[in-house]
Amino acid sequence: MSLPHAILTALLEKPSSGLELTRRFDRSIGYFWSATHQQIYRELGKLETDGLIRALPAEQPTRGQKKSYEVLPAGRAELARWTAASQDPKPHRDVLLLRLRAAAVVGTAGLEADLRRHLELHERQLAEYQEIEKRDFPPGRDGTEDRLRHLVLQAGIDLETFWTQWLRRALADLAELPDGEPTRPA
Repeated sequence: MSLPHAILTALLEKPSSGLELTRRFDRSIGYFWSATHQQIYRELGKLETDGLIRALPAEQPTRGQKKSYEVLPAGRAELARWTAASQDPKPHRDVLLLRLRAAAVVGTAGLEADLRRHLELHERQLAEYQEIEKRDFPPGRDGTEDRLRHLVLQAGIDLETFWTQWLRRALADLAELPDGEPTRPA
């Protein structure tokens, strides 16, 4: 149920068209909650049908003109309800961790290259988050909205820092294991 709430949040920050929302998801929200162009448009339709958002009136009627949406009071109330509700954390599921567990019984062949690839991806993401932090959160930006947005970004920085450190340790541990052999008989 979180995609509609992500869309409500984005629209409360700035009324937008579906295309603008897709671009904003790609640039910011998508770092922690991804959605495809089709998913966003489908949810916009549902939110509009449910009376939580509305299309803004066009300045001049033009065929094929993109519709921009804004949040209605019912949408703001729904987002406030959802924000205040308690939710348990979801169990972490990561295929890389499962593959490492499987490597313990079938061998580690090919695993080092993929661990290095993952490390490179996480290092790039960490560098991108750090650039966003430097650009968007200079000293002195400490209003409520800025602090909460920065807190979300900091979660991304902390997660990427964790992954880069853990992957370096995994690669070091893997280097100490016998080449490609299972750690116990199959």
